[in-house]
Amino acid sequence: MAYTTINNGKLYFNTKLYTGNGSSTQAITGVGFQPDWVWIKNRTDAHWHNLTDSVRGPSKTLRSNRTSAEATDSSSGYVSAFGTDGFTVSAGSSDAEEVNTSSDNYVSWNWIGAGTAPSKTYVVTVVSDGGNKYRFDGYGTSAVTLELSEGGTYTFDQSDASNDGHPLRFATAADAAGSTEYTTGVTTNGTPGNAGAYTRITVAASAPTLYYYCTQHSGMGGQANTPTTNSFSNFAGAIQSNISPNTTSGFSIVSYTGTGSATTVGHGLSSAPKIVIVKNRDDGQAWRVGFTSIGFDKYLSFSSGSAKVSSSGMFNNTAPTTSVFSVGSDGATNASGEKCIAYCFNDVKGYSKIGSYVGSGSDVFIYTGFKVGWLLVKNADATNGWLMIDTTRSPANPQGKYIYTDSGNAEGTVTYGEFFSNGFGWKGTGSVAVNQDGEQFVYMAFAENPFTSSTGTPVTAR
Repeated sequence: MAYTTINNGKLYFNTKLYTGNGSSTQAITGVGFQPDWVWIKNRTDAHWHNLTDSVRGPSKTLRSNRTSAEATDSSSGYVSAFGTDGFTVSAGSSDAEEVNTSSDNYVSWNWIGAGTAPSKTYVVTVVSDGGNKYRFDGYGTSAVTLELSEGGTYTFDQSDASNDGHPLRFATAADAAGSTEYTTGVTTNGTPGNAGAYTRITVAASAPTLYYYCTQHSGMGGQANTPTTNSFSNFAGAIQSNISPNTTSGFSIVSYTGTGSATTVGHGLSSAPKIVIVKNRDDGQAWRVGFTSIGFDKYLSFSSGSAKVSSSGMFNNTAPTTSVFSVGSDGATNASGEKCIAYCFNDVKGYSKIGSYVGSGSDVFIYTGFKVGWLLVKNADATNGWLMIDTTRSPANPQGKYIYTDSGNAEGTVTYGEFFSNGFGWKGTGSVAVNQDGEQFVYMAFAENPFTSSTGTPVTAR
């Protein structure tokens, strides 16, 4: 059996350090891929975190240490573009302190989602709903608006017998006649209603807003947006979501609009996520974090560092499944009509590990099965921030350069963290942040890849 499906984790997650140059823009390269989620923190000075993803789009900023709604073109600087090997930071209306102050040191953590060429197959059926209408993947609403990002390839499987006599095609106007059919990047196969029939589109760069329609009957289709984001529509949940999933690395970005009542949201991963991080983009709501190790009848918060809280309103007391996660009626995860963003992760053997441990108050070792390169850890039983450490900033033991998700403070230093060839540990400390005796700690770790030699000898596992 293979140890891992990922031989080089740096193709999926990478920490990139850079120094601000104080100019209006700076291209940051050397990430190794085009990132879909970029998290930036000024290490030198006390400035807010800056989080941007490709699903919401560049120039749209959230901050892990704040409850504020999403900002566009932040006054303190922002990520203005995603590039093939990194991203571009730009100055805001006042200055660029969050992303590009001259001579300040910055850390960026970068994850890839679906990538620049997502691929998805939708199973098409035709139902009677005020006249015949198209539906996708068994979703309960007809003629929905699709999100099909530029560069992606989307196959509309018309094998189901209900498609007989209803060829699905694209146009630049609703219910277009055949003469205005949009054919750029479009291929077809077979006869609708028979095995192997499909319409496939690879969305061209700068493609216009499209409409899917039946060449034989009016009123069956709907709009198909073609954004530049690396994402697409998902119909696994009770509400439609827009996702950028990477099933290889176990990471998905999920955008959805709340309903105000308990529901499910499709995430696009091949197994149930162990951590779901949610932020209401439209309102001043705190970040909410659901974690398998504490149960989804409870939640944690990035923006306050508070201990775990019991709540049915946040994640509806329901653990994620292989296709969906659940949200309750609370406005932080599901306010009616308000947009939310979620970051979902699951384990990938040899690459990432999400779990928990109980503090000992003295030496403790936590087995991950790989050399840790990045670590996020939180005391679930006490108020204390999520501590972030990585070997790019701290290449040797003791691991000491840390940043808290809930604080804008500059980088701090401790002397008791240790990363090993097969896990991480805390030596000689009972710190409430990482090792308070008898208290539960949750963590998410990524491997240092390609694999390098151990930084030390692990403490005996408990």
